[in-house]
Amino acid sequence: MPTATATSPSGSKARTKAAKKPAAAKASTARRSSASATTPVNYAERAVLIPVGAALIARDRVVSSVSDTIASYSSTTKAQAQLRRFERRGVTARKRLEREVRKARVRVERELRQRRRGIESTVSELEERRDAFTKNSGDLANRVPDLANRVPEIANKVQERILSLV
Repeated sequence: MPTATATSPSGSKARTKAAKKPAAAKASTARRSSASATTPVNYAERAVLIPVGAALIARDRVVSSVSDTIASYSSTTKAQAQLRRFERRGVTARKRLEREVRKARVRVERELRQRRRGIESTVSELEERRDAFTKNSGDLANRVPDLANRVPEIANKVQERILSLV
């Protein structure tokens, strides 16, 4: 059965004018044709139809939501089942919150203990230094008069040694 495509004398298929045009030219042609079809009547029609369509979609969503709610609470057993679900969800949320609070408390207490140990260690080190300093300064105060008495004797020894070397 012969096809509807035309062939050129050289044997290749002939392309239509639209197929020969670049993509940008095709797009501008499409815009011109759709722009010429848009009239003030079309704008007015669209201005009416858009809000009507939006209102119908909103109504459908409200009806669907109300239908789901009615289906969930249509009988006492369904309502009780829904309440049990809410309660379980609340218990889960409470437990999660309590667990997070407990973790935070443990973390804060651990950090506090570490800081307290660090401060206590620093304080005890400073006390040891203070005690050592007061002990050394007390010994020094006791030794100063003894050293003062020995200064002339030491000075004589130094002079004798210098003279022996010269």
